Amino acid sequence: MTRLSVPSMSCGHCKGAVERAVASVDPDARTTVDLKTRTVEIDSAASQSALIAALATEGYPAAPAA
Repeated sequence: MTRLSVPSMSCGHCKGAVERAVASVDPDARTTVDLKTRTVEIDSAASQSALIAALATEGYPAAPAA
């Protein structure tokens, strides 16, 4: 399980974009977005760095969440 902080995520559109970015790396990933805390939990075989890169490409810089 990967937990990332995505500070620029604030709405339903953002949620969809983040989910699409994750799916571009791993179509079988399970993604849970929490807009209130601006975090995303990803259950995926993909590496954390690949997920962060995909989110950045989509315009949503991310970092490991505490």
